[in-house]
Amino acid sequence: MPPKTILFLCTGNQARSQMAEATMRRLGGDRYEPVSAGSAPKDRVHPLAVEVMAERGVDISGVVPKSAASFLETPVDLVVTLCDSARQACPVFPGAPEGIHWDLEDPAAAGGTREERLAAFRLARDEIERRIERLLAEDTGHTHDHGGTA
Repeated sequence: MPPKTILFLCTGNQARSQMAEATMRRLGGDRYEPVSAGSAPKDRVHPLAVEVMAERGVDISGVVPKSAASFLETPVDLVVTLCDSARQACPVFPGAPEGIHWDLEDPAAAGGTREERLAAFRLARDEIERRIERLLAEDTGHTHDHGGTA
């Protein structure tokens, strides 16, 4: 059976969706092909997203933000939107029978000291990990809430 393609979508594809893609790749094994994109992608992945993922042993320093439009021709099994603006701007993906919405605070919008901003990125990373673990448990037949539906 081919892997399920899961598209994680947020506005800038610089933090939440990149962390979700990397987390799914780490936790989901070869049963999933995670990708991520943004409705209005930034020029680069946020350095604090790179830093907090490195704390988990995951290197996302070489990834580049991508546009959601670049996946319109890609068969997608599941679209996970990570913010309200991406949900509203989300194009219709052919063959995507399911959508999940996780409205997560954008850590890139956090202010304060470097430590306070880093804490916001860690909080987002940890919440993404929890939701992906629930999603994986549900997909293997266990009954868990996956954080809401679209």
